[in-house]
Amino acid sequence: MSQNPLYMDMGSTQTLREGLAEYYALNPHVTDPATQPPDFAEILRAHDVGHVIYGCDTGMHDELKILPLFWWTSECTFQTYLEMKNSPAVDVMYADMIKEKGALWLYSSILRVLPEVILELIPIWFKTRKRSKLVPFLEYEPLLERSLLELRQEFDLLPLMK
Repeated sequence: MSQNPLYMDMGSTQTLREGLAEYYALNPHVTDPATQPPDFAEILRAHDVGHVIYGCDTGMHDELKILPLFWWTSECTFQTYLEMKNSPAVDVMYADMIKEKGALWLYSSILRVLPEVILELIPIWFKTRKRSKLVPFLEYEPLLERSLLELRQEFDLLPLMK
């Protein structure tokens, strides 16, 4: 990404819909959910919505960070993730990524940023324990017209953002 997206600003007053449009405009390499089978498109779009709500970009650091954020703060628990991960469509996505960039690139990219991500996630884990209000995962539609700042305040996400 060449510019700093507005949706990544902690205090962004964009609506979730506007932030999602910006996310797709700035990331043409991201798989368009409309091109995927419906079951996978639903998961993919919810993941993209998460990038916007949590203010994450598409670099390896934030890709590794966003999964635990989902598990600890949203309705997408680790168990839900394991169930979705078994989808044939998800397997195709990982296979395509490895085919496009190579397994060496993927695993070296992960290893390069993993120590920093782990150090960032440790305090986040402590801050997210025993949450009572979880961010919707697949049921995000009612949130689309609300401001990102409002959503981040309601779900207590601001303390988790840089």
